[in-house]
Amino acid sequence: MRRILIVGAGQSGLQLALGLQSQGYEVTLMSNRTADEIRTGRVMSTQCMFHTALQHERDLQINFWESQAPQIKGLGVSVAGPPSDADGPRPRVIDWVGTLDAYAQSVDQRVKMAGWMDTFAQRGGQVVIHGAAVSDLDYFSRTYDLVLVSAGKGELVSMFERDPSRSPYGEPQRALSVAYVHGLGARPEHPDYDAVRCNLVPGVGELFVMPTLTTSGRADILFWEGVPGGPLDVFQGVRDPAEHLALTLELMERFTPWEHARATEVELTDAGATLAGRYAPTVRHPVGRLPGGGAVLGVADVVVANDPITGQGSNSASKCAAAYLDAIVSHGDAAFDETWMQATFDRYWESAQHVTRWTNTMLAPPPEHVLNLIGAAGGLQPVADRFANGFNDPADFEGFFYDPDKANAYLAEVGA
Repeated sequence: MRRILIVGAGQSGLQLALGLQSQGYEVTLMSNRTADEIRTGRVMSTQCMFHTALQHERDLQINFWESQAPQIKGLGVSVAGPPSDADGPRPRVIDWVGTLDAYAQSVDQRVKMAGWMDTFAQRGGQVVIHGAAVSDLDYFSRTYDLVLVSAGKGELVSMFERDPSRSPYGEPQRALSVAYVHGLGARPEHPDYDAVRCNLVPGVGELFVMPTLTTSGRADILFWEGVPGGPLDVFQGVRDPAEHLALTLELMERFTPWEHARATEVELTDAGATLAGRYAPTVRHPVGRLPGGGAVLGVADVVVANDPITGQGSNSASKCAAAYLDAIVSHGDAAFDETWMQATFDRYWESAQHVTRWTNTMLAPPPEHVLNLIGAAGGLQPVADRFANGFNDPADFEGFFYDPDKANAYLAEVGA
């Protein structure tokens, strides 16, 4: 029986661990926190998973919360115009919602990761609670057939060299701020169904609002992405959750008053419901080389870390785990050497490259043809629907989003 070590207990690490376990591999999972510590800790992310990623969970029969989590049936975009005076509220100049071909869902990672870790242990998997260092992996690489690193922060990431040809940004492009809340009212444009709402404030940043399932049930996520140094970049150093929420709402009232109108009675879901931070979007080489000569394979955001502006983090992690699972199982008893590691990553990159291109494009000021697409979606439902479903399959943006000629031809075709 082949022995595999997975370091990191996030979406990709746990999904891969459970998948390998179901195939009869002897899997050890290393995490720096217990399931209970994850469950009762601070929120770790935002997440909205679309059909393809959700299907990977269904295929492994680990979609334990599907019947409880809200069904997200649409994805809407609103754009704020300039204020009538310098400090006044922003009017809404564009507003539309696209219909998803299949519903999306969000499950708080505290719920999912803790539940998956418990399941992995109950099924006989070995869980080691230990914050791994490079020296640990140097030892483990000699005792396991394959070591996978899915812990996207800390010392271990330094083993994987940045790929400058695929990483155009050297600094964080957004300051991130998250609050999980109860009590948010329905969006009046579609009170009968849930949708993710993307609110764009040109030159300032973005507010994303998404329904989720958290530790205390149905909730909503308020997620600001602010241009560094701008008016939304004010959460660094805020430690008090109540202050964090008050600041979130104050910014909503100023920049997205249509969203603030349904948030007047919200309260935090729990004491750990807020998060703030920033990181530079980076693609890294997938093979990490150890001091003793061994090699380990990077997983998901260890090697492809995109800004969350396009909501692809957990989707990419799920797709990476699915690709790696298939590559490991189909490899049989052959050695997991560096050539295989590179080929396995290249297989994942076939889909990940589209996420990276789209995300990096959305971080930059939009060119005229993209503004035309977003504006046209307000009057052409097929454009709104196609944009919404691109969140499930970002490769589709290649056909109409990046090139002005393709965009204009597409709008002319739909308009006709």
